[in-house]
Amino acid sequence: MHLTEFNAMDADTATSTVAVWAAVPAWASAIVAARPYASVDALVAHADGLARQWDAADLDAALAHHPRIGQRVAGASAEATHSRSEQSAMAVASDGIAADMAAANAAYEERFGRVFLIRAAGRSAEEMLAEARRRLGNDDPAESAEALTQLREIALLRLRSTVTEDDR
Repeated sequence: MHLTEFNAMDADTATSTVAVWAAVPAWASAIVAARPYASVDALVAHADGLARQWDAADLDAALAHHPRIGQRVAGASAEATHSRSEQSAMAVASDGIAADMAAANAAYEERFGRVFLIRAAGRSAEEMLAEARRRLGNDDPAESAEALTQLREIALLRLRSTVTEDDR
């Protein structure tokens, strides 16, 4: 959609759009409330600044909507479409990598009590598996910080893939 479309949406529709980028209600509301944006870069800068204030509760809220890495994503929602595209490397991973990723997911969930989150776009299945294994060595505060960074990266990529500058 073009920026003018996003700026002109009713608040509920705009909030639903932003929630696909990251399901953090206060963040979505703040982005919508700050409209209109003069440029996509201004929208991204505002969203990024707000995302850098996220905390553990925001992470938990967002992760309630995120599939496991390597899990087959069902549905036709915008979030499901983004997830399938972002995780495309896992869809073609070998059976061994897929099994190792499932085991890493289970170990991560056992250790940290939440789904492993990584910006999958642009990463191979092997890279995601290596990151999952590496991050299992983090302590809770370090891992929360890494997960929040990954969530912010995902949100900003989704924003940029959703909202474009107006045709001139």
